[in-house]
Amino acid sequence: MSGYEPKMIILSTENLDESIKFYTETLGFSLKFRDGAHFAALDGGAVTIALATPVDHPIPGKIVLGIKTADVDAAAKAIEDNGGAIIKGPYDDAHERRAVVYDNEGNGLVFYSPLKR
Repeated sequence: MSGYEPKMIILSTENLDESIKFYTETLGFSLKFRDGAHFAALDGGAVTIALATPVDHPIPGKIVLGIKTADVDAAAKAIEDNGGAIIKGPYDDAHERRAVVYDNEGNGLVFYSPLKR
């Protein structure tokens, strides 16, 4: 098994309320949590469907795959060493270590690992 776990798909939205309404009422996803007017997480089973405005989206306007890993720094280096690019990080935010990268074809990925406290 790989040390990488795809856990989240991050979608862009300009109107969080309307997007939450669409995904909960149209597709039946339940709201896991909401962070103000900028970010929400919906229960997609094994994968979280995240809705983010440009304030909280790692690459606004793009669909981004969130991948959980034990070593964010090594993942970012591997991407860069194999034709991808680091956009931001690795860095620590309030809850996790992250790196925002493009793969070798320009697709957005976010590697993350919960901070050990």
